[in-house]
Amino acid sequence: MPAPSPAPSPEHLLVLLEVARSGRYTTAAQALGLTHTTVARNIAALDHALGGRVLVRGADGWELTRLGERAVRAGETIAAAMSALGGDESEQDMVTGVVRMSTTDGFAAYIASPAIARLRERHPDLSVEIVTVTRLAAQHRSGVDIEVVVGTPQVSRARAVKLGEYALGLYASRDYVARHGAPASVEEALGHRLVYFVDSMLQVDALDAPRRLLPGIRDALTSTNVFVHLEATRAGAGIGFLPCFMASRHPDLVRLLPDEVHDRLPYFAVVHLESWRRPAVAAVMEAIVAETAAQREVLLGERAP
Repeated sequence: MPAPSPAPSPEHLLVLLEVARSGRYTTAAQALGLTHTTVARNIAALDHALGGRVLVRGADGWELTRLGERAVRAGETIAAAMSALGGDESEQDMVTGVVRMSTTDGFAAYIASPAIARLRERHPDLSVEIVTVTRLAAQHRSGVDIEVVVGTPQVSRARAVKLGEYALGLYASRDYVARHGAPASVEEALGHRLVYFVDSMLQVDALDAPRRLLPGIRDALTSTNVFVHLEATRAGAGIGFLPCFMASRHPDLVRLLPDEVHDRLPYFAVVHLESWRRPAVAAVMEAIVAETAAQREVLLGERAP
């Protein structure tokens, strides 16, 4: 009979937890004060102990398998127990530790950041890491507790919560309008150049509105970062299709064809089921939901920030 596999080591589970949070061995090694080789050795030992792989390579780093998700839940329990050893349990703040979220650039700057800043006033031991990316929600958890995405997500083993909607419109700088004129129709707008996302790298179909609303318009400057769109439009590179809650902060921008060229898109937060059990994740979600609701009119372009 084959020799029984060794029981998984708590140390190995904690190493997996750190890899899951970052998606990379090198980042986990730096956080833990280990070498890349030691991290890899711990993961291999955990695979052997559990009788299967806990990680697979994904597009953005290492992602958890279903077995890995179960192992990470055990690792989170161990980490929480170790954290609870310090201080008076009756006075301990449960909203503590690191919460990792991914979201778009604009949401991170104007919704998530102020919400988290106020939350940390009440819970100073809370730390939040934000990765800015514009893409679909991941089907498999890879160390992110909360994903804020544009459009309705199609996910399993996770809960999707609609946060609200935001409006987008066509803008140009006042200097650009003085030099090139303001288009009076969609046909005239097609004679200008567009500042927007790189079409070949756009991962969210819902963000393809200007290609539909302004068919055939040529690009002036494209980027994967919405703040580049904003600043390039302000600099006069072309006409930009921008979130109204960002463009309305800059009086040097004027909106063009508001009745003809516009769109409204939803923000959703995707929280994987095991993350909901953490008080810190629940608190961050509550803060984000409240902030989005408070800024509803700003997001819809109905009120200036």
